[in-house]
Amino acid sequence: MALSLKFWIGLGLLTTIVWGAAVPGKAPVDEERMHPHLPSSPRLRAISGEETQEFWYAYSKQLLREKVDFVRNTKKAKNIILFLGDGMGLATLAAARSYIGGEELKLSFEEFPFTGLSKTYSVDKIVPDSACTSTSYLCGVKANYGTIGVNAHVKRGDCLAMANETNHVFSLGKWAMDAGKAAGLVTTTRVTHASPSGVYAHVADREWENNAVLEEACGEQSEGLQDIAVQLIHGEVGSKLKVMLGGGKRSFYSPEHYDKGRRTDGRNLVEEFEALDEGNTFVKTQKKLLQVNATETGRLLGLFSKSHMHYHLEQLADPENNEPTLEEMTQKAIEVLETEEQGYFLFVEGGKIDISHHDTMARIALDETAELSKAVRKAREMTNPEETLIVVTSDHSHTFSVSGYQKRGSDIFGAAKAKGQDGKPYLALSYANGKSFADYYNTETHEREDPTSLPTVGDFDQLFPATVPLESETHGGEDVGVFASGPWAHLFTGVYEQNTIPHIMAYAACVGDGLTACD
Repeated sequence: MALSLKFWIGLGLLTTIVWGAAVPGKAPVDEERMHPHLPSSPRLRAISGEETQEFWYAYSKQLLREKVDFVRNTKKAKNIILFLGDGMGLATLAAARSYIGGEELKLSFEEFPFTGLSKTYSVDKIVPDSACTSTSYLCGVKANYGTIGVNAHVKRGDCLAMANETNHVFSLGKWAMDAGKAAGLVTTTRVTHASPSGVYAHVADREWENNAVLEEACGEQSEGLQDIAVQLIHGEVGSKLKVMLGGGKRSFYSPEHYDKGRRTDGRNLVEEFEALDEGNTFVKTQKKLLQVNATETGRLLGLFSKSHMHYHLEQLADPENNEPTLEEMTQKAIEVLETEEQGYFLFVEGGKIDISHHDTMARIALDETAELSKAVRKAREMTNPEETLIVVTSDHSHTFSVSGYQKRGSDIFGAAKAKGQDGKPYLALSYANGKSFADYYNTETHEREDPTSLPTVGDFDQLFPATVPLESETHGGEDVGVFASGPWAHLFTGVYEQNTIPHIMAYAACVGDGLTACD
C-alpha cells in the first residue's frame, strides 16, 4: 500500500527535529557533530609541495607509469615465502606507518606491486582464531575454530575425529617437499603455537602442544594420538622440515631434562631430534644461531625461549638478551634453505603483533609490525624477484582502531586533537574490548579517567583504552591485506577466500595436486 503524503511530511519534520534544521549559510548540526571545526595549527611535519595540486598530480602520474610499464612475471617460482603478521589488520598497518616515521611512508611489503583482500571467517565462526586460519592459508581448506590441519568434520576437542586420518589436510610445506623442495618455518611465538603448527600438525585442539594437555583432554582416547611437539620432531611433515626457528622449549622436555618442561612422558624431544641424523643442529641462543654455517647444516632447530620469544622492545631493554630478532632468524633460514638446488618453501610469522594486541599494548604491536617489515625487506634483498614469490598477509585483524582527527606528524600514541563530551582528552588508539577497561574508566564514579595522566603513559608496555571489559581483547572479523611480489604475484589481486592463498602459491611454484603454471 502506498504511503500517504502526510507520512512523508511527518517523517521530514521528525528528521528536522532529530538532526537539526538547516540554517542558511551554516552547516547542519549533525554535520558539525560528525566533522567538527577543529582549531587550526601548523603541521608538526611538513612535506614540501603537499599544499599544491602539482605535488599530487605528479605522484599519481608516477604511480600510473609504474603500473603501465610493469611486466607481469609468469615464470615458474623456484622459491615461495609466506610471511604472516598475526593479527595485523589494516588499522595496524595505518598506525604502523606513523610509528616508523610518517603517514605517507610505506612498510616494506606495501611497496609490493600487487595487493588483495582475504576473507578470514572460518566454517563455524564469523571471527576466526589463529588455528583454523593457519589451516586455511597453509592447507587451502577452511576449518573449525581451534583446530589445525584438519577439515571441518573435526570440531574442537574431538579426539576420535582427529584420529581419523581421512580428516587430515596437508600444507603448502608438504606440497613443496613432495615436489623435491625444502621447507622451513620461523616464528616469534612457540614453534608449536597455532600459526606455525599449520605447516606440519593435525590436531583437534590448538592447546595440545605437549602430551600432558593432550592426555588430560582425551583420556583413553589419546592412545595413538601425537601432540604438536611430537609431530614437529617425528611427524610425516615435521620430521622433514629443514629449518624450525622460534620459541617454546617447554613442550619439548620433561622436567627432568629442563626444569620448565611441561611434558610428563619423560621425553627429551630435542635430544631425539639430534639423534635422528648427525647433520641435525640445535641452537638456543642468538650467538649460536648467527654462527651456524649453512653449507654444513643438514636440518636446523632453534628454540630460544621457554614460551613465546620476548617482544623486540623487551629484547632491546635487556642487556643480557640472547634471543635473535625476526630479521636475523629469517636471514639464517634463507641461508640454509638456499643450499637446496630445487628451491624451498618458507613460512615466517611475526606472531607477537597478535599477542600484544590481545593485551591492548598498541605500542608493542606497532613495533612488532615494524620488525616484520624489516624481515620482509631482508628476504626480498636476499632473493631474486624473478624466481622467488613472496606473499605477506595476516590471519585476522583485531578490534584496534585509529581515530580522532589528530595533526599530521603528531605522536600516534598521544591524545586526539579534540576532547570528549566529558571534557577529558581521549587517545587516538583504542580497542573495542580488552583488559584495560578498568584502567581508563572509574567504575565507582562512573567517569572516564584522563588517559594522559596515567602513570604508564609513554611506557612501551602501556595499555591502551578498551570499551568493553574482557580478560583478553578479541580478534576482528574484517578482511585483511595480501601483498605479493615475484612470479605470478598478479594473481593475488581482488577479494577472495583466505584458503585460496596456498593454492595460488602452489600454482606459481608448480607444486601440489591442483592447477599449476606448468600444466
